[in-house]
Amino acid sequence: MNLIWQAYLQNCRAIIRDGRVVSYGNAPAELANTRAASTGSATVLSDLSHFGLIQFSGGDAQSFLQGQLSCDVRQVSSSAALYGSYCNPKGRMLASFLIWRDRDGDDGNFVMQLPSALLAAIQKRLSMYVLRAKVNLFDSSGMWVRMGLAGSGAGPLVQQVTGGIPDSHLGVIHGEHASVIRLAQDRFELIVAPEHASSIAERLSRDAMPVGAPCWDWLEIKAGIPLITPATQEQFVPQMANLDAIGGISFQKGCYPGQEIVSRTQYLGKIKRRMYLANIKPTGPEIPIEAGDELFSADMGEQSSGMVVNAAASPDGGYDVLAVVQISSVGAGKIYWKSLNGPALEIMPLPYKVSQ
Repeated sequence: MNLIWQAYLQNCRAIIRDGRVVSYGNAPAELANTRAASTGSATVLSDLSHFGLIQFSGGDAQSFLQGQLSCDVRQVSSSAALYGSYCNPKGRMLASFLIWRDRDGDDGNFVMQLPSALLAAIQKRLSMYVLRAKVNLFDSSGMWVRMGLAGSGAGPLVQQVTGGIPDSHLGVIHGEHASVIRLAQDRFELIVAPEHASSIAERLSRDAMPVGAPCWDWLEIKAGIPLITPATQEQFVPQMANLDAIGGISFQKGCYPGQEIVSRTQYLGKIKRRMYLANIKPTGPEIPIEAGDELFSADMGEQSSGMVVNAAASPDGGYDVLAVVQISSVGAGKIYWKSLNGPALEIMPLPYKVSQ
């Protein structure tokens, strides 16, 4: 987290732990307002410094990334972002990310956003494959402040700050002091230079309630956007986490690590697990539900039938989760958290279609 920006957040009463804004002192109210924002009756503002940025530049940046990532990097431009994944040779995801080009995108500059906890290892691994390619990659997290804006007033506020607004899903525009990515109809990410961040945040917070990162986590879960973390690395092929449904896999591009497995899974119809949106209400003492928690079902006996990908406290009680689960188990009956005696998952509809 940029130190000047951190000082500003602390001055705004932000509670920061491990580079992540936990809350502004009233987490229940922040979550309630985030729920209202999801239905279009409020607007919230979240710091996104818990995500890191890897910058790629050089004449071979596009071709290098095209040979490493599951998405079609040729579709990433200064006006369009993409979701994607980076896999090991067995097709298991090491990271999921959002990638875009900066305002100098025509010169080959790409920006990959992923959890800060994964950044160093992913940067090091990608660096090993640069070889003679004209590519420079470095951690640019401190060069930019990221803010998430969601709710009924998000669009007009973006218009005021940047002078424009992206028309399409994952569209990007670059204003004088901020770039913006449209993540959904009423949800945006702003990328701002540190010297302008506090003034822009002051303007936004007049009409948007500042909320902690857990609230943004909840919005991402409700949107069905998976985030690979250290607890879930190398657990899923991209289709299991619905990357194909959100544009994070290209089946027409050339080779990349794990491509053969990913393609075979797709064309031979061997997708046995898919990601579902669900709510879990633990019973008894409050025990947090976390990424990496195993799930069980009667048809699988003592063998795990799934895993929690992401979890966040729900404004309706318990936790809302994204969970990769055996498709047959979902059809056969209840899925349970941690054991067959644990609380059952209440499956909810995702905001997009997924082929079974």
